Amino acid sequence: MSGLSARDIGHRVVVRHRLPGDQLTDVLGVLQAYDEDSLVVRHIDSTLHQVRLEAVAAAKRIPPMPLRPVDVEQLLLTTALGRPAVETAYLGQWLLRASGGWTGRANSLLPVGDPEMPIADALKQAEAFYLERGLPPLALVLPDSPLAEEFRRLGWRDARPEQADPLVLHTTLDLVNAEPAYEVLVTEKPDAEWYEAAFEGAVPAEAPAVMEGAPKAAFASVQLDGQVVAVGRGAMTGHWLGVDAVRVLPSHRRRRLATAVLQGLARWAGPQGARRSYLEVVEDNLPALTTYTNLGYALAYRYRYLTNQPAR
Repeated sequence: MSGLSARDIGHRVVVRHRLPGDQLTDVLGVLQAYDEDSLVVRHIDSTLHQVRLEAVAAAKRIPPMPLRPVDVEQLLLTTALGRPAVETAYLGQWLLRASGGWTGRANSLLPVGDPEMPIADALKQAEAFYLERGLPPLALVLPDSPLAEEFRRLGWRDARPEQADPLVLHTTLDLVNAEPAYEVLVTEKPDAEWYEAAFEGAVPAEAPAVMEGAPKAAFASVQLDGQVVAVGRGAMTGHWLGVDAVRVLPSHRRRRLATAVLQGLARWAGPQGARRSYLEVVEDNLPALTTYTNLGYALAYRYRYLTNQPAR
């Protein structure tokens, strides 16, 4: 008796079974299939383990893998490596990023670590860095952190007070590496069709350098009726899979295509050592937020941009 049934499909399980020679071993993961002859368990690295029921010694459903606490500073740096800016420089350990003005992340100061100088002096140097490049000085900060308060004391303010905060969500890979409902093509380089689906309108000139700049990136797409209708980008940094640029054409939304893109990228990353995943979503993007939370993503942190420029 396996102790499981088809009703347990999609849940984490542990299965103890006999190998040839009567040796016992365990396999742990998500139950993907179950029939009268065998069951299939999907490991966190996307490997499938098929076990004949007659070989099962014991099996049971187990609770979902708990999300380990996030080292927020480390994840901030991980996200920066996952989508590097065109140009970078350092103020001590603080990271200056510039990419011609395309996206806040790629054109902002990331004040993580020690600037190795008084904060006021570091901010003056950061201001000069951005003004020399014709960019508004921006700093990516955690909204209620002591550092953000120090920035405000030195005259910095919310750069985009009318906009909702971006949220960084995280999860374990085994919650998102199920088999997609659509065929997902994952390639090392994006083509013109990928970019056409990823952007509404013209592709910003700086976008290819930013999107393709990570050491290990992948570009996922779903094609229906000869047209690319959904895309996404993944980047590996250590054991983290970062996912961004997820977009579904308006004519094809509400068909779980974004879910398929995420699953396709997770299945690409698992065999390469990914164990956790992060992504970003703006807090008021409720459809995307619902998709991600349904897949097991939870809040790691939120951030906000500060500037020292006067309001327009």
